[in-house]
Amino acid sequence: MNSKYKKLAQTWRWYGPNDPVSLQDVKQAGATGIVTALHHIPHGEIWPVEDILERKAIIEAAGLTWAVVESVPVHEAIKTRRADSDRYIENYKISLKNLAACGIKIVCYNFMPVLDWTRTQLDLEMTDGSKALYFNWIDLAVFDLYVLKRSGAESDYPQSVLERAKTKFATLNQQQLDELRVNVLMGIPNEKEIELEALRSSINEYEKIGFNGLRQNLVYFLSAIAEVCESEGIKMTIHPDDPPYPILGLPRIASSLDDFNYILQSVNQPFNGVCFCTGSLGAGVDNNALEIFNAVKERVYFAHLRNVTKDEDGSFYEADHLGGDVNMYEIMKALSEENALRKQQIPFRPDHGHQMLDDLAKQTNPGYSAIGRLRGLAELRGLELGVTGNY
Repeated sequence: MNSKYKKLAQTWRWYGPNDPVSLQDVKQAGATGIVTALHHIPHGEIWPVEDILERKAIIEAAGLTWAVVESVPVHEAIKTRRADSDRYIENYKISLKNLAACGIKIVCYNFMPVLDWTRTQLDLEMTDGSKALYFNWIDLAVFDLYVLKRSGAESDYPQSVLERAKTKFATLNQQQLDELRVNVLMGIPNEKEIELEALRSSINEYEKIGFNGLRQNLVYFLSAIAEVCESEGIKMTIHPDDPPYPILGLPRIASSLDDFNYILQSVNQPFNGVCFCTGSLGAGVDNNALEIFNAVKERVYFAHLRNVTKDEDGSFYEADHLGGDVNMYEIMKALSEENALRKQQIPFRPDHGHQMLDDLAKQTNPGYSAIGRLRGLAELRGLELGVTGNY
């Protein structure tokens, strides 16, 4: 055993009692920590201690620990800094205090406007017959131009994309367009689909806020919760934008090395950290995931490890965890080196996974079926052992 290294904490995202993947499944996959949230609490409302303790007890009864909260959602009123935003910030602070009182102190969140992660297809068939999540710029343009019908959308796409989108739209029937709409608007599993009219309204609101305004609203939010986080020992970890580009006229502010430098320097306190997601960052054509990690590593308190393969348009599908464009060996090496310096382990989880084997016949949360993530966790566990010699 290599005494220089201690192992990363192996975790697994679980959507609670209604998740088709059970806690027993998680144990068999080899994870020891659970990443979950109270999805039944409406966005912006306080998480009661009783609910937190109930979820924690279920997890611990299965012999696991609640390692990370993903997520305590940031209400749209905070992101847009509407007149009632301070009320939602106060609620957020109480939720953080309640989580800390229950011993749960790593919180993942994002500051993406309206939509969470966005894909245009949830079942792209791989050469081995498994199915992957896919983001295709042509399909997004079809949705934007012909389904959402966003004003001025044409100016956001190169001419070649506009032409191919027009050609593809002419081949699609109403059922295919409906499927595309559902996929784009899905966001997080278990959340209500966003209606087109509500999306149009939000796009107009964010057009006035813009990139700089959204940045400032994030700094306002972090500054407002700083005292609670510092006093309670909470580590906030912002998840990168997914994909790391402005889409549908919505600004993105956590997509690049410059973005993360700005976030960490604007509120330069230890609580203000990063959820390092190799897939989200790896989807950026100009991003070097290893370079970004090395720049922010002291503030990385949680990691999502997955891989993507991009094409010349910047479209991408989710590849095998050890395949794709991200050099997972170098990432794991750097992450393990940083973990060796910590008093507490850095938790990571295999993020997403191919739908494969028996799961092809099951209804699963997109990206969160059991077997594909089991494979990913096993591969990442083996890679960590190979990198560190810590067995």
